[in-house]
Amino acid sequence: MNTVDRLSVLKTYKLYVGGKFPRSESGRVYEVTDSKGTWLANAPLASRKDARDAVVAARKAFGGWSGATAYNRGQILYRVAEMLEGRRDQFTAEVAAAEGLSKAKAAAQVDAAIDRWVWYAGWSDKVAQIAGGANPVAGPYFNLSSPEPTGVVAVLAPQESSFLGLVSVIAPAIVTGNTVVVAAAEDAPLPALSLAEVLATSDLPGGVVNILSGRTAELGAPLAAHQDVNALDLAGADEELATELEKAAADNLKRVLRPAPVNWTADPGTGRLLGFLETKTVWHPMGV
Repeated sequence: MNTVDRLSVLKTYKLYVGGKFPRSESGRVYEVTDSKGTWLANAPLASRKDARDAVVAARKAFGGWSGATAYNRGQILYRVAEMLEGRRDQFTAEVAAAEGLSKAKAAAQVDAAIDRWVWYAGWSDKVAQIAGGANPVAGPYFNLSSPEPTGVVAVLAPQESSFLGLVSVIAPAIVTGNTVVVAAAEDAPLPALSLAEVLATSDLPGGVVNILSGRTAELGAPLAAHQDVNALDLAGADEELATELEKAAADNLKRVLRPAPVNWTADPGTGRLLGFLETKTVWHPMGV
């Protein structure tokens, strides 16, 4: 019997907005290559309108997600980790191609990303214990502080860590009840776009995470200036872009996390976990 070489089935990558997979409204795409310049795929080149649509989706999802119990959010994040574990080989191949790593090193990055997702899932019902508490006051009152999510967070994903860094900025924002709009790494967006497929099938409500691919500066500008975005994580911005976006974010007093050198393989601590929380304080008179 003659064997015939079969053609591979090329994947069509799409944006992830509001739990659906639209193409960019502009119809634009751009070439994604590996570290050696070999073509991998065409990714959608998201526009300013795509960014605005993603913010609308994130705001719509915020009420339900922030109102869910911390235990439920933790369950859903753990389900995401389960799904990632089942697609470990796929993400290993994509990370290896995106970052020019050997299969073993890429697998280590993927394993670390899955473990980190589990780690953040475990924090869901514990954040209030370290970020809130009872405050001593001079008077017959109970004074209680508790953390609440900031709202819609725009995230520029790290450029140099296409998957571990991506997970490290998404998971801490959503586990506390925020919703996010993510601009994937400009030159290596494929792991992020594949993550969207996992999120869509893992009980996470549509709109909690919205993922865009394209030019970081082009997407960052409308997100930083958007009046319905409450906070900005500039992990993937260079110094010049970060300064421009921070100025735009000042218009509605967004909370801004500026870029800084990060070892994504190190213990992340609680910095990003607490970075997009507000504190609500309640005074209550003591009973007589």
